[in-house]
Amino acid sequence: MTTTPTPTPVPTPDPFPTAYPVHVDADLDPGLSRGLWLVKWLLAIRHYVVLAFLWLAFAVTSVIAFFAILFTAHYPRALFDFNVGVMRWSWRVAYYAYGALGTDRYPPFTLADVPDYPAHLEVDYPERLSRGLVLVKWWLLAIPHYLVVGLFIGGLGYGVRGADEEPLLSISLIGLLVLVAGVVLLFTGRYPQPVFDVVLGLNRWVLRVAAYVALMTDRYPPFSLDQGGHEPPVAGAPPVIAPPSSPSAVSHGAPAPPPHPVSRSGWTTGRVVALVLGSLLVVGAVSSAGAAVTLVAADQLSRDDDGFLTSPRERLTTDGFAITSEDAHLRTDEDLERLPDAVIGDVRLSAEGTGGEVFVGIGPAADVRTYLADVQHDTLVEVRDGDPVYRSTSGGAPATPPTEQTFWAAEATGSAPTVTWALAEGDWSAVVMNADGSAAIEVDVAAGAEVPVLATVIAVLFVIAALLLLLGAVLVAVPVRAVTRRST
Repeated sequence: MTTTPTPTPVPTPDPFPTAYPVHVDADLDPGLSRGLWLVKWLLAIRHYVVLAFLWLAFAVTSVIAFFAILFTAHYPRALFDFNVGVMRWSWRVAYYAYGALGTDRYPPFTLADVPDYPAHLEVDYPERLSRGLVLVKWWLLAIPHYLVVGLFIGGLGYGVRGADEEPLLSISLIGLLVLVAGVVLLFTGRYPQPVFDVVLGLNRWVLRVAAYVALMTDRYPPFSLDQGGHEPPVAGAPPVIAPPSSPSAVSHGAPAPPPHPVSRSGWTTGRVVALVLGSLLVVGAVSSAGAAVTLVAADQLSRDDDGFLTSPRERLTTDGFAITSEDAHLRTDEDLERLPDAVIGDVRLSAEGTGGEVFVGIGPAADVRTYLADVQHDTLVEVRDGDPVYRSTSGGAPATPPTEQTFWAAEATGSAPTVTWALAEGDWSAVVMNADGSAAIEVDVAAGAEVPVLATVIAVLFVIAALLLLLGAVLVAVPVRAVTRRST
């Protein structure tokens, strides 16, 4: 008895290969104004302001989506619809303004698709996304595309440079092509069709990469410049017949996209506003927490053994006989006379000489000016890029060394003297000299303060961060939950 072997099934290839899941389409308006494009920057300001807030919310929802994909392999549909809506809104504004200049019809203020508007963007919702790719695709895998997109929108070159070699004018490849189209439109009344096709191809490339790095798809963007207002048909797919509502597609012989469905994502104006406000609060919470962490690091790393928050040492030099600080003016109200001590506490000034003994003193500004009136000295104005900046005063040597003066509120002498002084109301000045009053000073100086209020500031910042995060999370979660319920 012989057994006929069962043939191994051969997988059947998909007869209709799928297009890239980010669809960017546009129709060129036939009757564009010659000069309106010159003022579209002004007309679009309202959109730019709104989009600034929407993109902030986009960043927050993308972070939430990142963790959702990492743990569940799913992009929350409500967040997906919102982020697609932000990209769609941005594309309409770019198409109207200086991303294409393809229409004079003012963009609508909505996240939803508007079927009769000449610019459209859709992204196919992914049922499942890779948990591993979400960790690397938005930065590592996208690097080649970042380099290409940088040429498209980041600046192809600099046309004008200032005296400090800083660029005063830069223009991107898309911007250059749109400028050419605008000039041609101004003088001929026609938008060059070849330029339009290239501009749409470049924008399509940029938007595909944007959707990929925004975690909306795992399919790597193709390195292909698909030109024209509508995406080219997929090889092997049946031809698409342009609907009657797309006269421009028929006139230019381009395949028309499928009809655009009316978006019913549930993102009403109120829900969008709540999400944006929540995102602002979340960003504020992160900023507050970041400031608190920075202060904690400074508190832990910059305090010395005596509890003073101390600056790094700075080398001060002069050929004169003294180095002084700018006058410090301390004024307090009677009701707030303890405020400097509560906020700053005692201050400390230390100097380490490279030669003989060094004198460090803090005294009334008027007495210091009288003592150094005819003395050659330098006043430290600021430290700029690590280099001290001085204001020089000419003169001779002091009549007596600083150690013989009696007006000092605090003073110390030695090879590495340290002065600790309790703040007091008045005008004060710090002085560094050689103890014998001789010329040529070279010392390493550090200043510090107790800053007892720092611990309170850190605690308040953390509390503010927690409250902002809680309120922001509520304002984000409520509209997302409402949209999710509506869509299900």
